[in-house]
Amino acid sequence: MSYVNSRTHGTLLIRVRRKAGEPTKGVLLLDGQPIPVALGRGGLIANKFEGDGGTPIGIFRPLRLWWRKDRHLRPATRLPVHAIRPDDGWCEDPSSRHYNRPVRLSPGSTADRLMRADHLYDFIVEIDHNSRPRVKRRGSAVFLHLARPAFAPTAGCIAMTRPAMLRLLARLGPDTRIVVG
Repeated sequence: MSYVNSRTHGTLLIRVRRKAGEPTKGVLLLDGQPIPVALGRGGLIANKFEGDGGTPIGIFRPLRLWWRKDRHLRPATRLPVHAIRPDDGWCEDPSSRHYNRPVRLSPGSTADRLMRADHLYDFIVEIDHNSRPRVKRRGSAVFLHLARPAFAPTAGCIAMTRPAMLRLLARLGPDTRIVVG
């Protein structure tokens, strides 16, 4: 496997691949350097469905950074930035017209809460998986975020350490492409 990023007409290509023999662990290649990442409990999958735990294979664009302003200084990035508020959530209900979109949490909401007690969502990179068009049951809330201890599997996201995330954020912009698979 080559650990070289490539640029095509000014577009930074970041590659994510799984580690041999470890379907829930992988490497993200940034500036020619491998960064360890956790993948979904279902490994990398081409045919993503809601709740399957798989990290979708494809080419994605980073759309925006969500970050915990109450815990961290605003990181350097060329992405649009949104400070996470207590009522920010993400709709994972395929029957909702807000499926795979940010929502305001209301009492009794079943949406994924973005302001968590743990640190997994201190930095969230929203990517364009299943966004245009949004197809019900084809997966929601697939993000780049911080990893659990020992790189435990995610529910389908790509997770890394805080130092790795900050390095990645400094390079990400609207022209970046993330190639998974």
